[in-house]
Amino acid sequence: MGNSPTQLERRKSDRGGSLAKPLAPEEIRLGDFVSLLHIVYEVPSFFWCNDATTQPPEELVRLCCLPESAGVPLRVKSVCLPYVLVKHPGGGRRTLDVRRCRLARLDKKYATAAWKLAKEDLEKRDCR
Repeated sequence: MGNSPTQLERRKSDRGGSLAKPLAPEEIRLGDFVSLLHIVYEVPSFFWCNDATTQPPEELVRLCCLPESAGVPLRVKSVCLPYVLVKHPGGGRRTLDVRRCRLARLDKKYATAAWKLAKEDLEKRDCR
């Protein structure tokens, strides 16, 4: 099989598009451009108006949400699983816990263009 691109990847690249690749935690590498795919929130089940016979009140309910910042490129600066240190286009740094979020590797061409635009937008906001 090897590392040859799949038929779908070839069709997408022929049209100038690309795909973000969802990553398993062990696939995250230093220097990767990644973005949040989803964030998992845990809330106690007693927040729901449900019957205590179906779910104990101390049990956590997991909610998978799409983050507002989905698609914004983050650069991986360090990895110590389950933690990933990332840098934002504006220069800030943040530690992500991959037990609570899912990351996708961004296409390098998309990521560099999005990084540059996000950085320019932040600089414009700072000047006002």
